[in-house]
Amino acid sequence: MPVMDALAGPYLASAALLVAAGGAKLIDPLPLVRALRSARLPAPRHVVRVVAAVEVAIGAAAVLLGSRGAAVAVTVSYAAFTAFVLVARHRGGVLASCGCFGKTDTPPTTTHVVVTGALAVVAAAVAVRPLGTLGDLLAGQPGAGLPLLAAAAAVAVTAYLVLALLPLVQVAR
Repeated sequence: MPVMDALAGPYLASAALLVAAGGAKLIDPLPLVRALRSARLPAPRHVVRVVAAVEVAIGAAAVLLGSRGAAVAVTVSYAAFTAFVLVARHRGGVLASCGCFGKTDTPPTTTHVVVTGALAVVAAAVAVRPLGTLGDLLAGQPGAGLPLLAAAAAVAVTAYLVLALLPLVQVAR
């Protein structure tokens, strides 16, 4: 399997996560407002909603257009998320959810940094050699539609579980 084919699932999943997380923040911006404030960053509610709308647009463009520009925007988004998690960790951590995965409390973890950083790297690789639209991907690989969509869904679900639920697991002592 060529490298770019292997990146298609994670890249599409990262784009889908942008749409889902941005949509959650559009509906309820307060978790991200609180997270930003706990990291001592400015957080006007209207700005959070604008950022959330941009996040949704970037994710949708990445899936629908498959362009280099969309991949660059996905790269910048995940690089910014990674930077935010690092700042939040450095400043004592976020006590509430950032709103990316609903209302579940998700403290900033090393895993969060690794996953968002890895998604930034995947998007950067796609920016160098764009995949094309989802239709192009499916048309160029007969029979690849279901496996590609299944891979994207698996990566998205795994990222959600790792970022939103794993930090909540309490280890019995």
